[in-house]
Amino acid sequence: MGKIISICNQKGGVGKTTTAINLSSSLALKRKKVLLVDMDPLGNSTIGAGLDKDFVTSTIVDVLLNNKNIDDCIHNTQYGISIIPSSLDLAMIDPTLNGMNISKEEILKEKLDSIRKNFDYIIIDCPPSLGLLNTNSLVSSDSCIVPVQCEYYAVEGLMSLLSTIRKIQTSYNSELVIEGILLTMFDSRVKMNHDIALEVRNFFDECVFNTNIPRCVKIPMSQKKGKPVYFYDKNCSASNAYIKLAEELISKNG
Repeated sequence: MGKIISICNQKGGVGKTTTAINLSSSLALKRKKVLLVDMDPLGNSTIGAGLDKDFVTSTIVDVLLNNKNIDDCIHNTQYGISIIPSSLDLAMIDPTLNGMNISKEEILKEKLDSIRKNFDYIIIDCPPSLGLLNTNSLVSSDSCIVPVQCEYYAVEGLMSLLSTIRKIQTSYNSELVIEGILLTMFDSRVKMNHDIALEVRNFFDECVFNTNIPRCVKIPMSQKKGKPVYFYDKNCSASNAYIKLAEELISKNG
């Protein structure tokens, strides 16, 4: 059975989508079968995986609200991963589901459970919010990866997210665990970045991935081209870091 991992942090700008895209493609480079699920209405993972949102005819909205067969909403990409894309219509899911007489926190779980045997990893890109999209993602998941930017405000927000995860564990998914905290946008030239990294590692110990994701100009350049960073510049520091992260995740899971 494939492992389902949410990439989550309620704070924006910490590298969730960047990690979702590049970890997925790096796992695929390691010969793993990977599905990326874009649960952010902005659809940046959809664009970053090379899809044109204007020409996508089936999205995660069809899966969650229109009862469309999930297999029919999976799109292949040229980068070795499959993806269920997003659209702006996903932003309306909270009021829509709240008005329906269903178990609205577990819709995504039911759909993903039906296909998880077809993949080694299912990676969910969560939105920077605390609504039903995030709840559905975490209820569906075996674990979560928490990207944390190397700045003090990001570390403060981490404590709030951990409280949310505990609530999900208590109410909906007792088996949810933290796969790891991932330090992102790490600049080795900046002392504060080293101080924050040390603080996080001292506090969370083995919960923190050994791999840091560096601040790298090739990441936004690859995003502009709609491709994972490895396929933009396979020799840059970010490409190497995400490959190491994929190796670390695979090793951790046996």
